[in-house]
Amino acid sequence: MTMHRVGRDITVLADSLEVPGIGFLPVNAFVLHAEEPVVVDTGVGLPDRDFLEAVGSTIDPADVRWIWLTHPDRDHTGGLFALLEAAPQARIITTYIGAGIMSTERPLPLERVFLLNPGQSLDVGDRTLSAFRPPLFDNPATVGFYDDRSRACFSSDCFGAPMPSADLAEGDDAGALVPEQLRAAQLLWATVDSPWVHTVDADKYLATVRPLREMDPEIVLSTHLPAATGLTSRMVDSISAAPGSDPFIGPDQQELERMLAGFEPGGQAPGPVRAPEEAPAEAAAPGAPT
Repeated sequence: MTMHRVGRDITVLADSLEVPGIGFLPVNAFVLHAEEPVVVDTGVGLPDRDFLEAVGSTIDPADVRWIWLTHPDRDHTGGLFALLEAAPQARIITTYIGAGIMSTERPLPLERVFLLNPGQSLDVGDRTLSAFRPPLFDNPATVGFYDDRSRACFSSDCFGAPMPSADLAEGDDAGALVPEQLRAAQLLWATVDSPWVHTVDADKYLATVRPLREMDPEIVLSTHLPAATGLTSRMVDSISAAPGSDPFIGPDQQELERMLAGFEPGGQAPGPVRAPEEAPAEAAAPGAPT
């Protein structure tokens, strides 16, 4: 995990995950150094990540007042409960659906939940955070926000893009890719993460993109993209093309075995995975019919 500042009052906690066959996916969280400090998402939950330590290197966790979860997927909530324990004054910003989804894994302390819907806003002392639903999303509880003071849009997964290397994925500038590369990577991510975009009425979809274009943020901060400054118009043009882009088709079993072969010493593929109906009789449970 690396850390860098965007503007005067935003710290990016940058992480990444390798996705075989696709690239390196950025996984960012953020600290907004407002009068009432806000942590935006809480990273992945892998055992080799210490999200609380990362937060503590940029702010005393006890000073955190808000934890804005853009949505309750596991790559956004990994460090949540450790942060709640270290930040006793912090409240979790989510939606009714988001709170319900998270509670299926571990009960949330409801007295620390603050429900905020798209179209509503939150005063954090020196600025107002305006909640909105991004045009692209993979979870019904997704809510991003616009910070009127820094002119930054926290857009959750909307502008994601896999990168060619971990260094680029954890870098500080989405513009490190040439425009054609960035557009192709964003359209790939759009079709992976929001496959429903191919089934929608294009005009209705573009109507959901229009408010983001009108918002015209100077900085776009996405969980799955390095920070993007001064690129908003170009990136909005890219996601506007998502309904007409080629659908993503993931690897099948044959492709998986080819990938696994690359991990084996000497490049030898493991034996084929046996389908359940082909399991030998001796593998059946005792007493089961054969």
